[in-house]
This record gives sequence, structure tokens and C-alpha cells, in this order.
Amino acid sequence: MGLLDGKVAIITGAGGGLGRCHALLLAKEGAAVVVNDLGGSRDGKGGSSSMADQVVKEIQAAGGQAVANYDSVATVAGGENICKTAVDAFGKVDILVNNAGILRDMTLIKTDEASWDIVVQVHLKGTYCVTRPVFTHMKERGQGGVIVNTSSTSGLIGNFGQCNYGAAKAGIAGFTRCLALEGKKYGIRVWGLAPVAVTRLTEDLPGMGSDQVKEALGPDKVSPAVLYMVSDLSKDKTGKFLFAGGTKVAELKIVASEGVKNPKGVTAQDIAANEDKVFLPDVPFNMMG
Repeated sequence: MGLLDGKVAIITGAGGGLGRCHALLLAKEGAAVVVNDLGGSRDGKGGSSSMADQVVKEIQAAGGQAVANYDSVATVAGGENICKTAVDAFGKVDILVNNAGILRDMTLIKTDEASWDIVVQVHLKGTYCVTRPVFTHMKERGQGGVIVNTSSTSGLIGNFGQCNYGAAKAGIAGFTRCLALEGKKYGIRVWGLAPVAVTRLTEDLPGMGSDQVKEALGPDKVSPAVLYMVSDLSKDKTGKFLFAGGTKVAELKIVASEGVKNPKGVTAQDIAANEDKVFLPDVPFNMMG
């Protein structure tokens, strides 16, 4: 018995890296999988059916069920067709993992409008385009479901040279928190994932290229967290964000300090005099430990 027997999952960007590992694990646990991938380069150029087809073959060779889809997540029509592919092939959608993404890393001064727009379009708009028809299907079907949106520590914590990517990923985080509230009445659980892994998108980033790091931060080490989120193991949890990478899984959340109050209204001087209550201590998040 698998944890996902009888379930149907859509995974976007599943032709390689994290998405491929998610697809293989969810299929191993019994889910029928729609493997979506446009098959383009990591900066969003080009397209090919070969990446999605290869993952489908891997799943089928292991005895699982899968079909390929090559639509772009960045259009409403593409998102609707991704959902339609699942319903046509398997009759329903129980799980959606929004994983598709691209990188065009550069400092803000070097970021032209095209490099801003395409990153926001694929990540943030793409999450909307795929989620809306799937969420609608889940609501109308009345059997609930689980949606996992891939955010990033770049959006939740920050990272140099990723203003476009970080802004899109922070937008996904806000989308996730709001959608989790909307989904509660329909039994639709919504999660945020902040993964760290060496993939073709990240392998040439500073500190990610060594064999030791590649082994420690393999994308397969993130997928068990996804399996936990989309299975009954996580019970009724929703609206939460998990960091997952290497040997660590941890919840990431926004917290508030004690703060300062003044019945007559807080002044700038009040804030300056009570900084120990207004500001939380700076404790760097250790991704590896």
C-alpha cells in the first residue's frame, strides 16, 4: 500500500531536477502523475517534449501511471489545459505541485524589464494560471485536495542578485497564505515549500558546484517533504511553509516582536527608546544544520 494509492497528481516543471524527483516519489507511492514540462532552458527559452516524456517513461517502467503535458504554466490557456490533461487521463485531480520555474539572476541595476517580467510571469503568474482551474475542479468535485506552491528562501529571507526571483517567490508566499484561508471550507489544503537543492537552475550559483555539495543537496532529498505535505500524514495542516534541503526540514513563518505601545500614539522617539522590544534579534537561518 502506498501513501497516495488512488490519487492523481499534477507536477509542473517535472522534466528534471526537483519536479522529476517529486514525480518519481509520488508515483512510487501510488499516485497517477501528470508530468508537465515545457522543456525549455533554465532561463525560459525554447521548448521540447523530451524532458517530460523521459520522466513518464521512468514512471511507467517502474510500474506507475503517468502522462506528459508540454503546456506553458505562464498562460491561462496553458494552466487550463494542464488541468484538463489530468481529468481526461485519470478523471480527477487530488494533488497539485507548482514547481515550474526559471532563473535570470542579476542585480537590480542590471535587470531590464524583460528579465523582470518573464521571471514574475513564470513563477507568480504561472502559479495562478495552473492553480485556479485545479482549485476550481477540487471545489466542484467536493472531495478536497492538496496544493503545494514552491516559494524560496530568496523570497522569504532574501538573496543577493535575485530581486526578480525573490519578488516572485515572495508573491507566491502571499498567494499561498490567502488561498489556504479560501480552501479551508472546501477541504483543500495549501502549503508553501522553500527548497534548497542543486539542480540545473542552481548548479552554477556560488558554493553549489562541488561534488560534495551536489551530493549533500540532491533534489531527491526535498521530495519526502512534499510527500508528507500531500499525504494523509500531514492530516489537516494547511497554510504552512516548510524549508527542505539536505538533511533538514523546518517550518518557516512570520513572527512578531513584543512591540511598544503608547495610549496617545506611538512616537518615533518611543520606537527609538524601545528598540529591544520592537526588533527581534538577528538570528541567521542555517540551511544546513
